Amino acid sequence: MRNQFHRIFALTLVLCATFFLDPTYAAGPLKPVRIVVGTQTLNIGYPWLTLPQAQALGYWKEEGYDVQVVPLAPPAQPIALLLAGQADFAMVNGAVVVQAHALKNEPVKVAMLNGVTDWSIGVLADSPYKSVKDLKGKVIGTFGLASGGVALLRAYFQDNGMDPDKDVQIIATGSGAPAIDALRSGRVQALVFWATAMASYENAGLKMRYMRGADWRQIPDYSLSVMEKTAQTDPKMVEGIVRGMAKATVFALANPDCARRIQWKTWPSTKPTGSSDDKVLAKWDDNVLNAQLATLSDAFTMTGGKYYGNFDPAAYDRLQQFMLRTKQIPKTVPPSDYALQIPDFYGRANSFDAGAIKQASLKCSGW
Repeated sequence: MRNQFHRIFALTLVLCATFFLDPTYAAGPLKPVRIVVGTQTLNIGYPWLTLPQAQALGYWKEEGYDVQVVPLAPPAQPIALLLAGQADFAMVNGAVVVQAHALKNEPVKVAMLNGVTDWSIGVLADSPYKSVKDLKGKVIGTFGLASGGVALLRAYFQDNGMDPDKDVQIIATGSGAPAIDALRSGRVQALVFWATAMASYENAGLKMRYMRGADWRQIPDYSLSVMEKTAQTDPKMVEGIVRGMAKATVFALANPDCARRIQWKTWPSTKPTGSSDDKVLAKWDDNVLNAQLATLSDAFTMTGGKYYGNFDPAAYDRLQQFMLRTKQIPKTVPPSDYALQIPDFYGRANSFDAGAIKQASLKCSGW
């Protein structure tokens, strides 16, 4: 009898230990969360969205969420799905958030400010074009005539005493190979694209020089957006998602090469092609990743340098004032309208051991 009691007691201890220590029992089932992103492929240029999903890091699972990140094209789709209640979050350009307020009076909030406006005008390094005024009478290619860079470009020409309707020609080249061919062939004399696109053109062999407005990288851009109702109903979920992204940002900034290794091992289909030499492919992906990390780092500095993803009303006001000046919106709203109304949100979302994450990234064990 005594032995039977001991066996039952021991089994009870094992079951209790399993219940309390196994995250599956302790935390319960993971809550599904859907993030939609305006891109065709979640490649190396999206570390704050890919790394939290990686099994070895598991930042979102630690928070209790099973996150599905869905790439969508064209870029207009994410905000439409967010407004329709078919996504919990949308990763969009800041201008999209501003337009949702100014044009549609939609209560879209910025949960995380990720990047700055990193567009630039690129010319061939050996070209004679040293300043924007040298581009008078020339043809400039961009992704599409409705893309965000066109408004920047037109304003930049106006600020330098030029008429963008008469002094230059702006054409749509698309991205990737068509844009590269357009510049190489001389069909266009300059390209205007975002930073990771320019990095990919360098990877393709273009030697580039860049020009940009002095204030461009002081204007916020890529932002994680959420509906006000979602934030009010489940602020803990919003906090957990942002914390996972903040951790991933710290990890990638500490050791970009480790972020690339994780990307390749977890999502091998996103590895670049075009060379049989892994060292060359690594160099290409590192170039793209570093361009994106510079954008994330600049956003961190711009918003105070204390909290990753911090929303800065003054920064968003600069964005909406620019959009008003360039006639993209008919009015502005109080900058606080874009902000989450959750006390100490960014302090709590950044409440993790950044030093430990940096050390894990630098060690890069198992990758």
